[in-house]
Amino acid sequence: MELSYAFDDILITPSASDVLPSETDVTTYITNEIKLRIPIISAAMDTVTEAKLAIALAQHGGIGCIHKNLPIDTQLLEVRKVKKYESWIVYNPITVSPDDSLAVALSIMQEYSYSGIPVVTDTAHGKLLVGILTNRDVRFVENKDCKVSDIMTKDNLITVPEGIERSDAIKLLHQYRKERLIVVDNNYCCVGLITVKDIEKFNQFPNSCKDSGARLRVAAAVGTGIKDGIERAEALIAEDADIIIVDTAHGHSEKVLTTVKEIKALFPHSQIIGGNIATAEGTQALIEAGVDAVKVGIGPGSICTTRIVTGVGVPQFSAILNVVNACKNKKIKVIADGGIKYSGDIAKSIAAGADVVMIGSIFAGTDESPGEIIIYNGRAYKSYRGMGSVGAMKRGSASRYFQENNNNKFIPEGIEGRVPLKGPVAGVIQQLVGGLKSAMGYTGNRNISEMKKNCKFTSITSAGLRESHVHDVIITREASNYDPIS
Repeated sequence: MELSYAFDDILITPSASDVLPSETDVTTYITNEIKLRIPIISAAMDTVTEAKLAIALAQHGGIGCIHKNLPIDTQLLEVRKVKKYESWIVYNPITVSPDDSLAVALSIMQEYSYSGIPVVTDTAHGKLLVGILTNRDVRFVENKDCKVSDIMTKDNLITVPEGIERSDAIKLLHQYRKERLIVVDNNYCCVGLITVKDIEKFNQFPNSCKDSGARLRVAAAVGTGIKDGIERAEALIAEDADIIIVDTAHGHSEKVLTTVKEIKALFPHSQIIGGNIATAEGTQALIEAGVDAVKVGIGPGSICTTRIVTGVGVPQFSAILNVVNACKNKKIKVIADGGIKYSGDIAKSIAAGADVVMIGSIFAGTDESPGEIIIYNGRAYKSYRGMGSVGAMKRGSASRYFQENNNNKFIPEGIEGRVPLKGPVAGVIQQLVGGLKSAMGYTGNRNISEMKKNCKFTSITSAGLRESHVHDVIITREASNYDPIS
């Protein structure tokens, strides 16, 4: 019987170094086609990742995965929010018709946080521009049932042709003292929108994770089978989701492998991640099915009870080693999913050979997560639950655990709880990446590729773990990146 290790069972041994943390590069690839500026993806959980967190994480160089505990239309909307949030040119912008009511236009503007929206009519050539509706136009209008055509700005519209350079667009915005330019084609049809806000966002986050059209990248989870797997994936790919994650508790199963094969056959250029697995055999099966990356982790999450309820699993550090060894020379990326309590666990995952880590609980307490805020004993928390909890399975995640036909008599593999409110995710990301960079400094590795190859490990005892944590002192001022209770 082989001895397996969790993160707390090992430490990375320090090495000779001429590398400062500030000199390190944490750029990595989550698939061979998609680069991340930080090696982090957020978990596909209904108390962790929807559009707000996915946007914030992509702005800082990572990527978020929109969970699938949503009707397909709602999940598509979350993906759309990310893809349309930031691009110095927003192609195919949201528009309204001159015959729409003001109430309809206002609801769209509120939903997408738009201060102005093009007004178009459908023609054989496309969406003919007839005006623009801005906050100035609607500010004091009392009759919300009036037509958009009655109040929109029709004259002196500032338009620009397709292919305009960003520097030229900025000059025009300044020259006309406008907040937006409408991009039109040769038929005066609206094909894009340029706003001051988008250009500012473009400049504010130079290391953001973007596609070839300068839009933020986003991943989305699907299940297995026709409706929850194939059809959901087809809709998400049509909505320009960058990565499809076939997200189940046991990726080494026939339903998962079949779903991966069918999605890849229908969309050969799509980026597919499959999981979760913890063995070399599971890895090989997913590779043969056609995945671009594999997701590792059977039961390491803080809210997961799979190992206790079923007796099945592999401690996460050893699981990563198993999968990394199986992926050697196969150009398949490895994502370590679960068990990350501290930034040091990210460093251990990368040192073991993972390309990216997936994080749930650490992000669950941030302002951008969709969890409910709870006040308990005068302190603010956010709800956090496993996708194997009864509440999550009732909402739709039962298929992740192959229990969709249990008629609500679920066998839960997770719990529902709360985590402290942490504020904006930007500060959390800074601490996580900073800890990883410090580890790279201690081990003399300038980049992720070196970190994956050069690290050595030592196993520790329970006394060694105790010594690693704060001890023999009463904490009088907490550190933002350390929780002694974890």
